[in-house]
Amino acid sequence: MPDFFQIILDQLVSGITAGRPDNLLIVSLGLIATFYLIYRLGGRAWAFLYFATIPFLNWSFGVIETWCFVTPASGEPGRVAFDACLAGPMGLFEKGISFHPLAMVTGFVFVLRDFVQRRMGQRVLMVMALGVAWAFYYAWPVIAIASGLAFAISELADWAIYTFTKYRLSTRILVSSAVASPVDTTVFLFGADLAVQMQLGEPAGTMLHTANWIAFVIGKMVGALFVSRAMRKREDAGLVDPQAV
Repeated sequence: MPDFFQIILDQLVSGITAGRPDNLLIVSLGLIATFYLIYRLGGRAWAFLYFATIPFLNWSFGVIETWCFVTPASGEPGRVAFDACLAGPMGLFEKGISFHPLAMVTGFVFVLRDFVQRRMGQRVLMVMALGVAWAFYYAWPVIAIASGLAFAISELADWAIYTFTKYRLSTRILVSSAVASPVDTTVFLFGADLAVQMQLGEPAGTMLHTANWIAFVIGKMVGALFVSRAMRKREDAGLVDPQAV
């Protein structure tokens, strides 16, 4: 049993420090300071979760293996486990089809930001900036740059739609996610493609191609659609103000 708890502790430390346990003290102090700053800005549970999700997703895309559904025409094994695909090469999908299991979670990031803005107003942009800054510690640099740029573009688009439209809350969540997800996916997959070329020697187009782009966008929108529908039911039941900002 002690060994079990030690394994859990080691995994926790590894997650907090991105596999660099020697940095535990300074990383812990940095995170405490960041959470305190968010608290002073008026952020509470939703803001803390939103902040933590950004570097977590950056870290996960560099560590957790991508699922492969269709083998590329080249048949070459590599970063996306091409040697363990569900289906063999298909002429229609020359580059294959792969999907990251956490792509659906990214749809919830936009939703989280909407909830944070309801409490913090425009200060949500500062929470977003803090999350992107920490992403540079937890992810490959090229992934962090691409993801940081993607978040900056897509989240600002999401923020603008959420701020300036008069749609009901559930509709704003879905529309802002529909606009932001394609932008985020394009920029991120471009960076991910560069990352696997530089870090793992993969050929160009391993991650950035039409089939992958569609799969990632659909995955993100599923998450947003789920929350939007749940929010619509709460609005119809009178539990949530549809015009809440």
